[in-house]
Amino acid sequence: MKEQSKYQTMEDGMTKSYIWPLFNRLSHILLVVFFTICYILADFDELLPYHVSFGLALGVVFIFRIFWGYIGPKHSKFKDFRFNKNELIEYMLHPFSKTKEYVSHNPASSFAIVAMMVLAFLSIISGLFAYGIEENHGVLSFLHTQYFKKMDIFKDIHELFSNLFLAVIIVHVIGSLVDKFIKKNDAIDSMISGYKLTKENETIKTNIVQKVLGIVFILASLFALYYLLFTKENIFLANANIKQEYGIVNSDFAKECGSCHITYPPYLLPKESWQKMMANLEDHFGDDASTDEDTTAYILAFLEDNSAQNSTHQAAFNILKSLKGNKSTIAITKTPFWEKKHDDIDKSVFANAKIKSKANCKACH
Repeated sequence: MKEQSKYQTMEDGMTKSYIWPLFNRLSHILLVVFFTICYILADFDELLPYHVSFGLALGVVFIFRIFWGYIGPKHSKFKDFRFNKNELIEYMLHPFSKTKEYVSHNPASSFAIVAMMVLAFLSIISGLFAYGIEENHGVLSFLHTQYFKKMDIFKDIHELFSNLFLAVIIVHVIGSLVDKFIKKNDAIDSMISGYKLTKENETIKTNIVQKVLGIVFILASLFALYYLLFTKENIFLANANIKQEYGIVNSDFAKECGSCHITYPPYLLPKESWQKMMANLEDHFGDDASTDEDTTAYILAFLEDNSAQNSTHQAAFNILKSLKGNKSTIAITKTPFWEKKHDDIDKSVFANAKIKSKANCKACH
């Protein structure tokens, strides 16, 4: 046959077989790229929406790989994986010597791939919970009010699964390098070219259905990423936090407090701090901010009702936790949470003529 001429028998009796179709190799590349970017972005709070976008796009690629494990060609199917415990033990006990050769997945990679799939989805699902509960964003934002006090738990669970996922990836990569440079196998090469040396001709062909579905899934993965990155307020990233128009909600608060500085959200301090501050407006950070008794009482009631204790905002939760019961501070910039959040900013920045003070939040945010 004309096509068989591509797979010539080598001098040592081995045959060059085509075992990994383009869709396997493309999905493998997308998994590597999406996970790498997603994991790096996790360290930057301001890039959290991009972290979520790449994480969800990663999930789409894994969904493709699961479907491909049932509808793909022979070596891509799950039934071709090596889940034999004895073979795994034999393979793992001889990492630096030649062992049985496998056409597609060896026992270690078979178990590793399934582990990565499970951990990927656990990471994504726990991430959606953390994003919804902690940030009040996305499809699970409706859980924010019920579980916000446990937001750290969901974040810790997400980080646990993500780090376990990374650990399995690292082990998988190390195993692949050992397989190539010590065992002298060509598994890595085959994931690039699609070809592998085999004792017999193991060449696969993809039928029209597989080709169509492969194209659809790869394009769907790329479209999912595009949609998440460039579609504002999509359901997966939508911000459920309601912007407060203090001039409408409490005009006295907006007028009296906003006449000298920005109107700081009441949830940035506990009610005890507001009580202490409002009790001494004659000396309000060196200025006289006093008003009549009725106005003062009205503003204080508003501040207490919307203080950190009564808010589900993440910043309120973190500020209260950082104060550890000491709620006497009346300066937001003196709270441990604020100081830790801004400790990497050089003091000269706050001394800049355009900023003037740490309290000028609007200058940077």
